[in-house]
Amino acid sequence: MAVIYRCRHCGNKIGELQQNYVHEEDLGLHILSNDERNEMIDYTNDGHMEVKAICDHCEEALNQHPNYHELDRFLQ
Repeated sequence: MAVIYRCRHCGNKIGELQQNYVHEEDLGLHILSNDERNEMIDYTNDGHMEVKAICDHCEEALNQHPNYHELDRFLQ
């Protein structure tokens, strides 16, 4: 099973962990509410966990253009 971190805005892969088993506590995911978990975590058809995060490029764009926070995606 892999844990894949992908940017929620541009869709680029940020990183990947290859583990046989991952505890959500080790990743800090246990602190998420059910709504946050549903919004941020997806499971692929091949059993991998995909976590939506933000890449450095998109974080910088958000800092420079605060109105982008209103959008789900601002880069296509």
